[in-house]
Formats: sequence, C-alpha cells, structure tokens
Amino acid sequence: MIWLTGILLIYLFQIVTIVLLEYRHPSKAIAWLMILFIFPLIGFVMYYFLAQEYKKRRLVRRKEKQALLLNFMQEPERAGAMRNAGMNNEPRLFGLLDSFSEAPITSRNETTVLTNAPHTYTAMLEAIEQAQHHIHVESYIVRDDTIGNTFRELLERKSRAGIEVRVIVDGIGSYHLPASYLANLKRAGVQAEVFLPPSIAFFDKRMNYRNHRKIMVIDGSVGFVGGINIGDEHLGADAKLGFWRDTHLRISGEAVRTLQDTFLTDWLFVSGQTVNGPVYAPNYGGTGVEEVQIIASGPDKQGDAILEMYFGAICAAKQRVYLTTPYFIPEASIEMALKTAAASGVDVRIIVPGRPDSRLVHWASLAYLEELMEAGVRFYQYQKGFIHAKTMIVDELLASVGTANMDLRSFFSNFELNAVLFDARTIRRLAADFTEDLRDSEQVRLEAFRHRPRIARGKEILARILSPLL
Repeated sequence: MIWLTGILLIYLFQIVTIVLLEYRHPSKAIAWLMILFIFPLIGFVMYYFLAQEYKKRRLVRRKEKQALLLNFMQEPERAGAMRNAGMNNEPRLFGLLDSFSEAPITSRNETTVLTNAPHTYTAMLEAIEQAQHHIHVESYIVRDDTIGNTFRELLERKSRAGIEVRVIVDGIGSYHLPASYLANLKRAGVQAEVFLPPSIAFFDKRMNYRNHRKIMVIDGSVGFVGGINIGDEHLGADAKLGFWRDTHLRISGEAVRTLQDTFLTDWLFVSGQTVNGPVYAPNYGGTGVEEVQIIASGPDKQGDAILEMYFGAICAAKQRVYLTTPYFIPEASIEMALKTAAASGVDVRIIVPGRPDSRLVHWASLAYLEELMEAGVRFYQYQKGFIHAKTMIVDELLASVGTANMDLRSFFSNFELNAVLFDARTIRRLAADFTEDLRDSEQVRLEAFRHRPRIARGKEILARILSPLL
C-alpha cells in the first residue's frame, strides 16, 4: 500500500510541476498532461528535456544585444511620419509596431519580392559573387545536395579570395547535413557554426527550441529574408511534394542593419565572438524610399513581437486580410481576431497546403477550419504543389514576409524573423501573388467539410490537443 501511495505522490508531483510551469499557456499544459497520462514517467522525462523555459538564455541574449548595440557605429535611421497614408490614420497599430524597441521602423529602403526558389537563389548567388568584405548566411536547413553544394563552393571560393564568410545552420533543421559539409567550408577559411547541436540541446533542455531564421547579409548593405532554406526540395526535387511555392525578400537600405544585428547576435551565441565596427553597418548610399520593419522573436525575448504584430494588424483590418501559411495552428488571440474580422465584414482568406508535408500538423490545422468558416473566414487548399510561403496582407496598410508560420511553435518556441512592409507597390505585388495562388487552390466548402468522416474528426481532435507540441 505504501508503494502505491508513493507512486501516486510522484504522479501528483509531475502534474503539479507541469501546471505551475505552464500556467501561462493552458493549451500547452493540457497537451503535456495528456502525454503524462498516457506515459506517466516517460512523459515527464520528455517534458523536462524538451519543454522547459529559456530563462537563462534570455539573460545571456539580453546582454549580447546590449553589447552589440553599443558596438555598432550608429543605429538604423528610424522613420518619422509614414509615407503610407493609411498607417498615419492608424495610431494604435503604429504605436504597437513602434513600441518594439529592438525592431525600429526604418526608412530609406528598397525591397524586391522574390517569388519561389529559382529567383531567390539566383539573386542570392549574384549578391554573394559581388561581396567585397563579408558574407553572413544563417539558415534553418542546409542540404548536401546540388544547390547546397553550389552555395558551398561559391562561399569557399569567396573565402579563399579574402572575403570574411560566416555561416550558421540550425542543429535540428540541418540534422542530416554531414559533418564533411561544414568541414569543407572551414578548410576554405569559412567560419561555420551549428546553432544548438542536438546533443547539447538535449542535455541542456533546449531540444524544443530551433533557430528557424533565414538571413543573408552581404557587406552590411544587402540582405535577404523569407521562407526559403537551401535545398533541392525548394526547386521541386521532392517527388512527394512536387512544385514548391515560396516567398523571399531582397532588401537594401537601413533595414539591413537590423538583419545584421540579428545575425551577429546569433553569431555571438554560437561562436562566442563579438563582431563589430563600421564596416558591418555602413552608411546607406542608395535612393530607396520604402519603410521596412524587421521583427525578431523567440524564447530569448521578453514579449512575443511577431504574434503581437499579427494580432494588431488583423484587428486593424477594414477591407481584407490575406494569409498564406504552410502550418495553421493559430494561437487563441489570432483565432479570435480572424473570427471577429470576418464576422464584421472583412474579406479574410487563408491559403494552406492541399498537399501537406506533415500529416499530424495537417490534421491539427483542419481542426480549426469549421469554426472559422462559420464566422466567415474562407480557406483554400493549394493544389499545384506544396505551399511554404509565410505572408500576410492587411488592406493597403502593410504586408509581412518572413520565417514565422501561423502556428504555436513559431509564436513561442522558434527563433523567427519577419519583415513588415509598408510600401504600396510591394503590397500590391504580394497581393497579386496571392491572387495567382488562389487560382491554383481549391476553396474548402463549409457544408462539404461538415460531412467529413468521423474518423477524420477524431484525428483532428487528437492532433489539435497535441498541437502546442508540434
């Protein structure tokens, strides 16, 4: 009897620990309690190693950020009155965006929307070829395949020519990248590091945190950000997924300073090296006039800036909200904002994959569709291949392109990076791409969706419960 009491006390201790540590995120707590119920001891061990908060890392990163800001010769030039007339009429939304102290709304930028990988890789390789001083590359996934080796060989050649080259890959995302790939880079003089290698992340209880950012900065004056990693699957080489639809950005101007700052902060963490000086933040000499805001978020931050940006923008919408995301597991506030916008007459359309790369995530996404469609949200499933773009368009106010998916992992666990764009021309270009994607999609009809099989509903319910962990 005593042993039974002891087991019950241990089980109760595990439940109380999870509840106390996850009280800020009830859905996450429920997911872990379900795993604990199914696997009483194993579930708690998994929680201990995979899910604990990053408190120590936050302190370290805050110190890194302060050091870098002190070392830069000058901060990005902040925008004053917005050129976008609509934003000038939205003081609450502007006030929210302007409150992100580490993400200034910068002026004097020029952006180019890069639709799909062929255009993106061409632009990136051309920029690398033209580098005169340094090349900084950060990617969640790098493959040892045709395009991966094209990048590697060019980086090696530039390094041998005397250009500083720094590369960061994520330990989980690039888990299959052979050690020889980075070894070859290093032999050529490239400085290459892994962000949280799996073994270190596991024993340091940070396995659940991934650097999902995709950054490239050339000579501190040209930058790239968006959804595209470095791998042949983005060129349609994956037979299961086929054509890969994605969106990336090329940026020149003041916003590149924020991209550089984010990269160098990550570089300081992975390498222990502080890189600073005016050559890494040169004066912008172009004629760009666009306002751009680069927002970084992650478990090292005090707030959830990308989530707050999405929420604030959706709440400010009066005509339209167009979203594209490969993974749709909305946080409760985003779900409510979408419902409220649609119910009030805003044209809310969301494109999700019709050919998913993850069945469990797909089922979890479907679990949200019925109630949102009942509120007036329209969903479309992309049929041409796999859609991986992460974009949002709100009226003529702003657009967002970046690495963050519309899911809980991107909002709370991953290190992410989004560009918020205010230029009318750029917003129109992204809207045109969205319209084109609608033509390659099938609308999900509410009545037909309601009559899906019970087994499908069961999968969706289970996946939704587990979705905070996906």
